[in-house]
Amino acid sequence: MAELFASAAPVAPLAEALRPTSLDEVIGQTQLLGPGKPLRIAFESGKAHSMILWGPPGVGKTTLARLMANAFDADFIAVSAVLSGVKEIRDAVDRAERNLQAHGRRTILFVDEVHRFNKSQQDAFLPHVERGLITFIGATTENPSFEVNSALLSRAAVYVLTPLTAEELTVLLDRTIERSLPQLRLSGPARALLVDYADGDARRLLNILEHLAVAAEARRWADVDEEFLRSMLAQTRRLFDKGGEQFYDQISALHKSVRGSNADAALYWLTRMLDGGADPLYLGRRLVRMAIEDVGLADPRALRIALDACETYERLGSPEGELALAEAALYLAFAPKSNAAYVAFGAAREAAKSTGSQPVPLHLRNAPTRLMKQLGYGRAYRYAHDEAEGYAAGERYMPEALGERHFYQPTERGLEARIRERMAALRELDRRAAQGERAGEEGEQ
Repeated sequence: MAELFASAAPVAPLAEALRPTSLDEVIGQTQLLGPGKPLRIAFESGKAHSMILWGPPGVGKTTLARLMANAFDADFIAVSAVLSGVKEIRDAVDRAERNLQAHGRRTILFVDEVHRFNKSQQDAFLPHVERGLITFIGATTENPSFEVNSALLSRAAVYVLTPLTAEELTVLLDRTIERSLPQLRLSGPARALLVDYADGDARRLLNILEHLAVAAEARRWADVDEEFLRSMLAQTRRLFDKGGEQFYDQISALHKSVRGSNADAALYWLTRMLDGGADPLYLGRRLVRMAIEDVGLADPRALRIALDACETYERLGSPEGELALAEAALYLAFAPKSNAAYVAFGAAREAAKSTGSQPVPLHLRNAPTRLMKQLGYGRAYRYAHDEAEGYAAGERYMPEALGERHFYQPTERGLEARIRERMAALRELDRRAAQGERAGEEGEQ
């Protein structure tokens, strides 16, 4: 430990110094590295292949790429898509050519954050991958389906890496203290807090340990308890990418929890996103959308409650305003659900698009001038308020070419059950009116 801080020369960060040198030292990713699992088989096959390693930060993407190069005695070239461009790609290809011609050695080109390269930059790899000059390994935190060109994606296997579990992070914590920080003593609560703070990210855990060691050394290696750990940790947020896939995954989980009437899960995902730094008003707008799409007319109060929660947050801010959002989420989760209005709107819009500009029936047209009245505008229109039950039974409002369309089909849940009963009663009046018309026509004949 003394060597770690005594030298004035540059020292590799703890996360780099403790990077695994063999596959057996890797912690986590057992779904890929366990016996008989895909990446284990790839290592044991003796033949490298191009791949995309997709997962959040600190789960071992770079480590696996380096181990692959060691396993196949290949030259390892690392390129960052954040800092590099076409020149760096060209230089890497030239180096790969020299490796092959002069030494007969293969090259593994590792591109970190490959999703940051544009289409032309990604396309630059294709001919060299196809002729086997380089084995391409890309690392990304974003869904490669959206961020990696289909041509490159079709030539690379995609492996999904997952955050380390609390148990796996605890193993890493114990190993690091035993090997590199033996003088660092953590209480049980401090260890639990540290693992929770790392939030599945091994690199974050190691960086925190390194900073903690410096702070503890300044206190002459006093035991580190939870209070001391909290005092030295800067305020942080859980793993949350406001513009990436994890953002949309968590929004999806919130929306589906509300739709599924699971109030506890809805509350969890809402607070998880708030804890991660999501804009509370964005979440409020999503709650408004849920009230419209998933609750609908089964409980029209839900929309007002969601809107009130947004207005409350605008007035109070955090944290009081966030409680209003939580109450709205709970109400939406417990409310009866119906997407009948949402479906009806879509069906009506599709009908409007697909049937062209159908003329408005004459009896529904406005007639502000004498000419319009002479042409029949508004003639024989029945004013519903003057009719029995306030309903003009048998009156037609659709364009003639469409006939009668029934877009809205209310459910039997919540208020829509009463709407359904009312709709059935009105249609029965229409049926009777139609029968009366037919009887009148037959009498005239």
